Amino acid sequence: MSDATKRPLRADAQRNRDKILAAAVRVFSEEGLDAHLDRIAREAGVGSGTLYRNFPTREALIEAAYRNEVARLCDSVPGLLAEHPPAEALRAWTRRFIDYATAKFGMADALRAVVASGGDPYGDSRELIQSALTALMDAGAAAGEIRSDIRSTDMFAALAGIALTSSRPDQREQAERLLDLVLDGLRPTAPHPA
Repeated sequence: MSDATKRPLRADAQRNRDKILAAAVRVFSEEGLDAHLDRIAREAGVGSGTLYRNFPTREALIEAAYRNEVARLCDSVPGLLAEHPPAEALRAWTRRFIDYATAKFGMADALRAVVASGGDPYGDSRELIQSALTALMDAGAAAGEIRSDIRSTDMFAALAGIALTSSRPDQREQAERLLDLVLDGLRPTAPHPA
C-alpha cells in the first residue's frame, strides 16, 4: 500500500509515533549514530516492537525524526500568525528555527549515515522552510511591521549563518543576540529628513 493510500493512524498509535520521533531526536542528538534504538523506545515509553513496527530500520527512524522536526517548524507558522502580530510571530519562529538547527546539528552523524545508505532525509526541507519564512515575512511586510525590501531568501541565508555558527546548545545566548540583531535590521526605517 502506498503512503498516499494508507489509512490515518489511530490516535494512540499517532501519539506513540510522535513520542518515538521526539525521543529519537533527543537521543540521536545526545549520542549520535551510536544511539541504541532500545533506549529511544524506553524514552518514548513504548516497547521495542512498537518502535520497529513504525520504523523497521535505524535509517528510517532517523529520516522520519528529521522530517518531523522540519514539519513541526513549518507547521507552526499559521498558529504563530494567529496568536501574535506578524513581527512577533517571526521573532518566535526564528527561535524555533534555532531549536531545529540545534537538533539537526546534534543529529549530523546520524543524518550523514542515512545519506550514505542512499536515503535523502533533506528532500524538500529547504523549500518547506523557505516557504514558511516567506509567509511570515510577507505578513510582516503587509502589516508594515518589517521592511518590504528584504527578501526571504536573504533572511534564510542570515538564519542559516546564525545556525552554522551558533547552533550548539552552549551557544544559545549568542544565537539569541544574533537573531535580535538580524530582526532589528528588519524594522521599517523612517525616512531621513532632507
